[in-house]
Amino acid sequence: MSLVPFRFPATLVVAVLAWAVCPWAVAADADAVKIGPNTADAKLVEEVVSGKRAEANAAWWGFDPDDATETLQKAIDSGAKKLVVPNLGKPWILSKTLRLTSNQEIVFEPGVTLLAMKGKFLGPGDALASAADRENVKLIGPGATFRMNKADYHKPPYEKAEWRHALSICGCANVTVIGLSLCESGGDGIYLGATGKNRYNKDIVIKDVACDGNNRQGISVISAENLLIEDCRLDNTRGTPPAAGIDFEPNSDNERLVNCVVRNCTVKGNHGPGLDVYLRPLSDKSRDVSIRFENCRVENDDADGLCVAGVRDDGPGGVIEFKNVTVDGTTTSGLRIEDKAAGRALVRLVGCSFKNTARQGGHPLYLAHRGVKTTRQDGGIEFVGCTVEDDRDRPFLVADEPAGQSVRGIHGNVTVKNPHGAKMSLGAEPVDVDLKVEH
Repeated sequence: MSLVPFRFPATLVVAVLAWAVCPWAVAADADAVKIGPNTADAKLVEEVVSGKRAEANAAWWGFDPDDATETLQKAIDSGAKKLVVPNLGKPWILSKTLRLTSNQEIVFEPGVTLLAMKGKFLGPGDALASAADRENVKLIGPGATFRMNKADYHKPPYEKAEWRHALSICGCANVTVIGLSLCESGGDGIYLGATGKNRYNKDIVIKDVACDGNNRQGISVISAENLLIEDCRLDNTRGTPPAAGIDFEPNSDNERLVNCVVRNCTVKGNHGPGLDVYLRPLSDKSRDVSIRFENCRVENDDADGLCVAGVRDDGPGGVIEFKNVTVDGTTTSGLRIEDKAAGRALVRLVGCSFKNTARQGGHPLYLAHRGVKTTRQDGGIEFVGCTVEDDRDRPFLVADEPAGQSVRGIHGNVTVKNPHGAKMSLGAEPVDVDLKVEH
C-alpha cells in the first residue's frame, strides 16, 4: 500500500507568504494596533456583529489584564471571519477554556501569550483552547505562545489527569495551526481526538509549531485523515507516560489514522519515545493505516527513538513508514517494535540512521514481545538502505521472543558500522527472514 501525497492547500501557501512579507497586513484596519488596555469600542463591535465588518481586533471588546477570558470569548463568538489578537504588553490571562468557532481565522500577533490563570483549570479535561465539531479554523501565530502551569497540576487541589491540553481539536475539519508555541500543559501541546458525532479529524495542517515541556505528549494523534505535521519541534515532554514527542494512538476501532504525514520535524529531550505509534485498539474492521514520518530527527530521548506497538493478528493493514529519519543518542533502543503481528500493517524503514542508541539498555534495533496473546508471530518489517552505528559488542538486531513465539517477514538491507562486527539474534525459530547485512 502506498501513501497518498499530501498536497499543501494553495490558499494556505498564499496566506503564509503574505504573513512573511507583511505581518501587519492581517490587522483589521490601521487603527486596530492603536487600541490599548481597558479600552472597548462599542461602535466597532456593533459593526462586526451586524456583519458590516468581516475583520476585527480582539481589543475592541476590551482587555482585562487580570482575566481576559470573557472579552476574548465574545470576540471569537462575534462572527468575525478574521480576528487579530494584539500584543498589548501583557498576557491574555484565561480562567477557563477558550472555545473556538467555525469559519474563522485568528491571528495572534508576535509576543502574544494566552496564559492559564493560576488556580484555575481544575477539571481533568480543561484545555486552554478547544475546538470540537468545528470546521474551517485557522490559528496563525508566529512568535505567539499558549502557556499553562504544568507543575501546579501535579499537586492539590488538582485531580491527577492527563487531558489539560494546550490546544484540543476533536472531530474537526479543515483546521490549520501555524507558528504557535504550546508549552507546559497538563496534557498534550496539541490533541487531535474524536467526538461522538465525528470520529476523526480531517484535513489538518500543523506547521512551524513548537511543543515544549508538556506533560503527556508534544502532539497526540488519536484519529485523523489527511494530516500534515511539518517543520515542528516536539521537545522536553515529561510527566505522564508515554511522554512522547508525537504519539499516534487511537482509542477505539472506529477511529482512523489515514494519510498522516510528519515531515521535517525535530524531536529532542523527551522522557518517552520520540516518535510513537500504538495501534492495539484498531482491528481488521478499521481503515488501513497510512502513517509516514519523513526527514525527521530524534535526539537524546530518555527512552526509545522510534516505537511501533500493539498491532494484533486481527489488527489493521496498511503501512507505517519511516523515511530518512535519524535517531541519535537514546537511553534505550533506537527502534523498538513490540507485539506487532507479522501479517498485518507493514513497518517500512527507508534510509534511516541509528547512532549512539541504547546507551543504558535494549539494542539498536529491538523486537519485543510482552507475553500478551495478541500475536502468533511477530515481524512484518522492511529495511531499505538503513544504517546502524554502534561501538558495543552486542547484536544490532534482537528479537526477544518467548518460547514458542517466532519472528517472520523481516526483509531488506542494513549497513552496520561496529568494530565488533554485525550480529543478529532472532530467536530459536526465525521464519522468512531475508535481511542482507553489510559491515
